[in-house]
Amino acid sequence: MAGYFSILLVLLTVGSGLIWLIDHLVYAPKRQARLAIAQGASDTQLDDDVIAEIAPEPAIVENAKSIFPMIAAITIFRSFIFEPFQIPSGSMMPTLLDGDFILVEKYAYGIKDPVWRSKLIETGTPERGDIAVFKFPLDERIDFIKRIVGLPGDHIVYRNRQLYIKPKCDEGQSEVNGLTCGEYNKIDVDIVNRDEFKQGPMQLVRLTEHLPNVEHDILINPEVLELTDRYYQQPGTRRDEWVVPEGSYFAMGDNRNNSQDSRMWGFVPDENLVGRAVFIWLSFDFDNGPDSILPGWVPTGVRFERLGSIQ
Repeated sequence: MAGYFSILLVLLTVGSGLIWLIDHLVYAPKRQARLAIAQGASDTQLDDDVIAEIAPEPAIVENAKSIFPMIAAITIFRSFIFEPFQIPSGSMMPTLLDGDFILVEKYAYGIKDPVWRSKLIETGTPERGDIAVFKFPLDERIDFIKRIVGLPGDHIVYRNRQLYIKPKCDEGQSEVNGLTCGEYNKIDVDIVNRDEFKQGPMQLVRLTEHLPNVEHDILINPEVLELTDRYYQQPGTRRDEWVVPEGSYFAMGDNRNNSQDSRMWGFVPDENLVGRAVFIWLSFDFDNGPDSILPGWVPTGVRFERLGSIQ
């Protein structure tokens, strides 16, 4: 849907701009010429009603001139600077909740044209720990949001609810980005609480995960089995191990037992990246119980405490 909206904005911008330009270059001078002839034949200044009768401006031109600046500004802002998104699920809990409205920095991973999404200008690449929005590799009509945990060349292991990373290192390097070269680095976690979140009747454990240079919270359900039989099987590796190809990234949801991510479907190609999530600008609470007269999509409150930068 977001992709179709981008195309619609571009078409509206180009269409209204062309109408304005063609009128300015071709038809407006002809109207001015008619007005000059009429003014020369009159002893008094022509009023607006007479001008509108002699050289009327077509309604389509008037509308194009009025909407073009606004549509162009929206298209530029949304395509190249920031784009709003709504969080539709709980796969990024506790960092992002269903009902959060976020801003995504579109220029973080390169400036791309809004229709074909080809990269126009290189501006940067994802860093480990970034929360990235990207086109779902199996269906690019859908936008996904996950945390980047694996960079190109990394070896990733997720076993017994524990993340390990063996980083790609150049010859002679002993450490890269806070990870030791040549070994699988266990990513440490600390328990925050066990009673804040639930999945049905089951309590979720909230932990702080210490990625290099980034600390963030995750959720683990200790009462369910890991669905390793559903993991993406990369040729030449074990079922719970992956080697991130060049030009791709390994992404995981913070709600580890309730996230369809790279463990299930593979890697995020660089060309699928949309931008980096940076800010929560609005957050609605949907606490409509079974006895509520309101539909489930009607918000019951605003979570002002959630507004701010995303970690």
